[in-house]
This record gives sequence, C-alpha cells and structure tokens, in this order.
Amino acid sequence: MSLTTLVFAKQVPDTANITGQAMKDDGTVNRAALPAIFNPEDLNALEMALELRERVGGRVLVCTMGPPSAAAILRQALYMGADETILLTDRRFAGADTLATSYALSCAVRKVGSVDLILCGRQAIDGDTAQVGPQVAEKLGMAQVTYAESIEWVREGRIRVRSLIDGGHEVVEAPLPLLLTVVSSANTPRPVGARRLMQYKRAVTRSELAARSGDRVYEDANQLAAEEQRLRRQGLWIHEWGVDDLGESPEHFGLAGSPTKVKQIESVVLTGGSYKDIPPTDEGIQGLVHELIADHILS
Repeated sequence: MSLTTLVFAKQVPDTANITGQAMKDDGTVNRAALPAIFNPEDLNALEMALELRERVGGRVLVCTMGPPSAAAILRQALYMGADETILLTDRRFAGADTLATSYALSCAVRKVGSVDLILCGRQAIDGDTAQVGPQVAEKLGMAQVTYAESIEWVREGRIRVRSLIDGGHEVVEAPLPLLLTVVSSANTPRPVGARRLMQYKRAVTRSELAARSGDRVYEDANQLAAEEQRLRRQGLWIHEWGVDDLGESPEHFGLAGSPTKVKQIESVVLTGGSYKDIPPTDEGIQGLVHELIADHILS
C-alpha cells in the first residue's frame, strides 16, 4: 500500500522566548522581535507522516502559507525527509483569519489532487485556536480525527487512530481520505539529517530564484526557466503558489475573506503582589494557620 500524505505546517514566532520588545504598543505581536520557528505540533505531524511512510510507503508533501521567508521551514521539512514542498505566498493572503486560511489550504489540496491523508498540528502557538485543521476538513467534505497520538494501522482504504481525550484515550477507525490533527505527545520529531541538509540546502522557490544574485545572475527569462527545470530534476524546487495559481476569486482570501474583526486589544501586564515570609518552624506554621482562620480562609 502506498499513501500520499500532505502535512500542513506554519512558521510562527517563538513565543517561548518572550522579551520586553515582543509586544507593540497596540497590543499586537512584534514578530520582528521574535525568531521564526517551525510550529512545534506541526513537527509532530510531520514526524507521524514520515513514520507512516516508512511503514507503508508512499510520499510526504509539506505545505505552508506565509511570507516568502516561510520557505525556511519547508527546507527544514526536506532536511527531515519530506519528498515535496509547497509555499502559498501572496500579498492577497495577508490578514487571513482561520476561515480565510483554511479556505486557501483547502484550495491547495484540490490543486495537489489525490491525497489520502492530511496531517497538521493540533494548533499553532501564535494563535491557539485549533480551528484551521477542522475547517479544512469541513471545506473538503473530509472526515477528521482530532488530538491524534498514533496511527495503529492503515489497510484497505481504512485507518485506525488512537487519540487523546480528557481522562484517557479513544481508538477511532475511519475511511480514507482523512484529516488528523496531531498532539505534542504523539512522538519526538527526528533531527535534521546531515546528508539531506547538504542535499537540499539549495532548494528554492520561484521568488528566491528570481531574486538570486552573486555567483550567478539570470539575465533573461530563458535562463531563469532553464535553471528552474534543472532544479526540478534535482528535486530542489519548492513549489510557489499565489492566489492566481489556486484559480479562485481573490475576495475569498486574506483580509477580504476574513469575517473575524478585532474590536479591541487590551495589553494585560501581570505584576507581583505583596508576600510574607513564613519561617519553617512550628511557631511560624501555627501563626500562618491562625491568620488563615482569622481571614475565614480556613474554618
């Protein structure tokens, strides 16, 4: 059995390293002040896809939507073992809420064609909505299983998935094609492979190739096209699709296709309150108990 698995990934600001410059005066995230990383649970989704390919064969595609710089996580996906990558980038994608984002991603799935399995992280650390994956499944009319921790088996057009629920797990069997959202406890993502890094470090998008200068300058369209074909043959081509490539009306993408509007932003600053040292003695503990009783905290 051979499966085509598509992994959706997102480049996000590293919210684990917040500094005083991480927020703007209007309360929005200052993305320039934070390093951009591969969304952690999307790495778990990629690892699950790679492990499944090792078990049953097939190919793994990775797709992201973002600015041209998001190609960096697609190269990382290639270093880890992905077979093919796609960058959705266009100024008309900017300002997308989850509805417009899921619409663009669902259009990308239709353009890819036959896909057996779609994997994505449970949620992105810069939004924490956990909405995009389920919305993509809804737009494609595809079954979905959320909070997936492992794939037990795939055979005869069906899949069995173990997923996390409150207080335990559940095992779900479903037909393919299927969309899974993957949790961080699913696995430990593999490190970048040194050999693949050397092989794919020159993988580029159309925009990167057109802007390339230095050791080689492409003087006309024919030279550019010839270089693109050479890179495609070597597997060093990152597909780049914009709104026009998806063949849909621009009004469905980006800010124009986003019904969510931010009415007000409030910046909340947490400050420490007063505290009292309690000596680790019997007298200190007895005094604390008496105070708690006097304040009606204990009775």
